[in-house]
Amino acid sequence: MPRSARGIATDGAANRLRFLALTHGRPLWTLAQHVQPVRRRLNATLIDHAIREMAPRPEPLSTMADYTSWGSLTDRTFSGRHLPPFAGPAAGRPTPEQAADLFARGDTMIPCPRSTVLFAYFAQWFTDGFLRGDTHVPRDPRKNSSNHHVDLNQLYGLDPVVTAALRTFDGGRLKSQTLNGAEYPPYLCENGEIKPEFAALTVIRFDELAAAQRDALFALGSDRGNIQVGFTMLTVLFLREHNRVARVLAEHHPRWDDERLFQTARNILIVLLIKLVVEEYINHITPYHFRFTLDPRLPAMLARAAWHRQNWASVEFNLVYRWHSLIPSTLSVGGRDLPLAETMAGGALIPEPGLGRLFEDASRQRAGRICLFNTDPVLRPVDVASIAESRALSLAPYNSYREHCRFPRVRGFEQVSGDPKVVGALRELYRGVDDLDLYVGLFAEEPGAPNAMLPPLLTKIIAIDAFSQALTNPLLSPRIFNAATFSLPGLQIISATRTLSDLVHRNVPEDPRPRFVSMTRREER
Repeated sequence: MPRSARGIATDGAANRLRFLALTHGRPLWTLAQHVQPVRRRLNATLIDHAIREMAPRPEPLSTMADYTSWGSLTDRTFSGRHLPPFAGPAAGRPTPEQAADLFARGDTMIPCPRSTVLFAYFAQWFTDGFLRGDTHVPRDPRKNSSNHHVDLNQLYGLDPVVTAALRTFDGGRLKSQTLNGAEYPPYLCENGEIKPEFAALTVIRFDELAAAQRDALFALGSDRGNIQVGFTMLTVLFLREHNRVARVLAEHHPRWDDERLFQTARNILIVLLIKLVVEEYINHITPYHFRFTLDPRLPAMLARAAWHRQNWASVEFNLVYRWHSLIPSTLSVGGRDLPLAETMAGGALIPEPGLGRLFEDASRQRAGRICLFNTDPVLRPVDVASIAESRALSLAPYNSYREHCRFPRVRGFEQVSGDPKVVGALRELYRGVDDLDLYVGLFAEEPGAPNAMLPPLLTKIIAIDAFSQALTNPLLSPRIFNAATFSLPGLQIISATRTLSDLVHRNVPEDPRPRFVSMTRREER
């Protein structure tokens, strides 16, 4: 893709000023971050200002109805929504199938300037923990199956029955097995049937798998845990870390019973995930010189913010995370180049090369750019469904969300993108820019700078929802974020962890050599 011709001129004076200030003057930002009180205040202020770019929760509406009721304010089986249903005409829009053609990748992938495939894996794995659509058939686009928390349910499951099925009830540990000298979850099935001890566990599209494929599935808390090799890798890593932390706690607290060891280890792991989200994942996404941190004093500094309310994931937040273009059509897995389709239900691909090798493979492979014309055809049905569901929910058009997020409305397709191919394709399918679907506009919009990963509207919605959903976690509350909750060893583990590389290198005893593990390309670090 050519260097952005759209620039940030159409994003409004306040947005331009903020972007320029955060992406220029590196020496001043570096100096400010070396003064701890200044860093803490800047960290809290920038996070607070980012979230305040949109009106805070609770939202007046959910997907339950187009008016406010007690049910719409309390029933979180319906998704939240930032804007009311759109009542305008649909005549100027293409069919979902036609609009999905805008996402199709050509012969070559457009590479992301900064991201590795590990970033793509983590983004999918992290967001699938709380952005969970309806699991019933037929699917209801208004409903969700989420508890709306960042709670590591990818590992522990969504309810106590699933959690119990995964526990050993000995030493606070989760069930595991040894394969090739390393720790993995136990197998879910035997002879193609789910083992009785794991009867509470489910796997999406289980009926489509042959018996041999079923016998290679791991017993994991999420029904999506075996969906793709990257998803499974990350859950295996966190299983190893849970059991490692449980052993550390047992050594320091020999009188603690299994229940306290398990619950304390779980608390620690959840906060480790949130810390990785803030300090590696979000910092990777933003092109800013300031590096956000999960400072222990941050919860107290933000506790009275207007946005500090109960989590409730919105349908728009779910849509902005359809980052299918990140995934290459061919993935490097254990030294082999495999078509994307062959990495689905890919747990069997992990034990032979080992976890360390797979994380390094993902870190050395370049991800695709988040944009149109860059999604592998295997994922086309997801794009069709995403557009169809957004229409079924009467989501407002792209321009309405720009206005809601304090951007000026664009007046033409050339203000969405400077790429002639994108502009021409949008003109061919849409009557005018005010008809542009949110889902299409989010990915058609061009980043404001060559080194920026994401377009401005996408960046703002993610910053608002990601920070406001993660930092309201009860474990981060000032009265809870302490040694009584996590233990002193637990606080030390949290403090010493900043990147996925930290987790990998202390959890691959079968292959302890130093490896490059990063969401950011080595050339960009």
